[in-house]
Amino acid sequence: MKQIWLCGAAIAALGLAACEQPAGNGETPGDGAMANGAAPAGEPTVEDARAFLENAEAELARMSEYAGRVYWVQNTYINYDTNWLASRVGSESTQLSVRLAGEAARFEGLDLPTEMSRKIDILRQGITIPAPADALIADELAEITTRLDSTYATGTYVIDGEELDLGELSTIIETSRDPEELREAWEGWRTVSPVMAPDYARMVEIANAGANELGFANLAEMWLSNYDMPPSEMEAEVERLWGQVEPLYEQLHCYVRAELHEHYGDEVQPATGPIRADLLGNMWAQQWSNIYPLVAPEGDADPGYDLTAILNERGYDARQMVEVGEDFFSSMGFSPLPETFWERSLITQPEDRDVVCHASAWNIDNVDDVRIKMCTEVNAEDFQTVHHELGHNYYQRAYNQQDFLFRNGAHDGFHEAIGDFIALSITPEYLREIGLIDEVPSADADLGLLLNQSLDKIAFLPFGLLIDKWRWGVFRGEIAPENYNEAWWDLRTQYQGIVPPGERPADAFDPGAKYHIPGNTPYLRYFLSFILQFQFHEAACEMIGWEGPLHRCSVYGNEEVGARFNAMMEMGQSQPWPDALEAFTGTRQMDGSAIIAYFEPLMGYLEEQNEGRTCGW
Repeated sequence: MKQIWLCGAAIAALGLAACEQPAGNGETPGDGAMANGAAPAGEPTVEDARAFLENAEAELARMSEYAGRVYWVQNTYINYDTNWLASRVGSESTQLSVRLAGEAARFEGLDLPTEMSRKIDILRQGITIPAPADALIADELAEITTRLDSTYATGTYVIDGEELDLGELSTIIETSRDPEELREAWEGWRTVSPVMAPDYARMVEIANAGANELGFANLAEMWLSNYDMPPSEMEAEVERLWGQVEPLYEQLHCYVRAELHEHYGDEVQPATGPIRADLLGNMWAQQWSNIYPLVAPEGDADPGYDLTAILNERGYDARQMVEVGEDFFSSMGFSPLPETFWERSLITQPEDRDVVCHASAWNIDNVDDVRIKMCTEVNAEDFQTVHHELGHNYYQRAYNQQDFLFRNGAHDGFHEAIGDFIALSITPEYLREIGLIDEVPSADADLGLLLNQSLDKIAFLPFGLLIDKWRWGVFRGEIAPENYNEAWWDLRTQYQGIVPPGERPADAFDPGAKYHIPGNTPYLRYFLSFILQFQFHEAACEMIGWEGPLHRCSVYGNEEVGARFNAMMEMGQSQPWPDALEAFTGTRQMDGSAIIAYFEPLMGYLEEQNEGRTCGW
């Protein structure tokens, strides 16, 4: 998975999200002003709440479009002035969202219609990084978040006299097999983040104060309140889901470690214990598919085709890859993307300026001004990423008739799962149907395909979980600033079974080397999306009566699945997420068992290969 994050205006309308925040009029809760400018008087009534919500939604809709345009420019033209504008709109956004959240609290406990009560909860709970009422502190928070984002986006490290950015350093990690070269690139990128640590600690201090003013114990409780269940229950739900898939991850880890040991030898990668993080083909060791040639099953290394090579041989460019993704959705009955999508998206990396390359999907006006922003390369990974990002756009379009506060995913994991569910249908049968391959490889090649896929989908799961577990500990004060890095590696070893290639410096702030930490994008959504995408896939394949192996099923061209899928997406956030899940899958509980079913052939192979090995770490 590339660093994928969602930046639709409606998604970010309630706080300092990863990309887009709403702008406001600068009033704060301390001003005592309602959204329509009238001072509150007496006990609130249902009509008061209705008037408040109508005005709040209108204000948020106007100002989130303004903020969306500012943030689009800042993300696609990074310089002093656009950073200044982003900081300014961030401050206004924070003050607006905090003011509305504070005013919404006035109606807590009032017997409201269900729809209105849900909107009040969304206003109170939806802020990502809340500032206290003090306008000066809100300005400080906006400056910090902009500075963190910019520091990450412009980070470089010099190797052999050449200044390398993240993309170039990542290429070394992805392609080199020299352990010393890998270590230098891995450690080099992490020289960018130590300067972030004081800012990050101050940001946490401010945001926790903001959460307190909104009635939450800390920012962790606030983030966890967004899942239609108490925070403690959601934490338990996450651990339950991890428990369902952990046995498959442990077998994959055991197998990969043994293969790396054979390739590098005991001095670089011992046969037991954790895996050295820089050997796994990804800057964050979050997905491992780049080392597939090192760990491919003996005799089954060839999955039957090389999609990257095919795309390049056919002369594909970035736009054509996006057009293929649009065609998939069209085949399921969805309307074509608007012409403005093609006019306004950033699909390739400009050569004349700095941009935020992390792939993202946007809906600037919360209606139909949908765009993607990504520095697309012609390869198999970006072929799938395009489908993922378009999934966000089609979801945004599906719910654009909802009231403004409901223009969002059922929960944040739904938004991430939509596109990846479609990408699971990029099967050999699908590639043959669209003319990219001539023949479907025999079932003998499935083991290699499944292993390659597991290096992304299964290897990611513990990483997707631990990012926010670290942040919850930070937000709750359980992890002090001086222990940020130690706690980070404790979790990475506990859940992923990995360690750094060498001792880390005393001032290291390795969490900051992952975009979503300085970018303040909640990460649990990605873990949940990986659970949901397989659950969606299994349900869709049952709809079409598929009887073969789950990993061979494709829903390309099936308008019945498209109609059911759209019915779920149209609900937006208007109903609790179990209702949306049930609309498509027929079940009301997230379930990791579909992952186990999908990778069943691989699990048997891994258990056979690992017999006699000491698994775990």
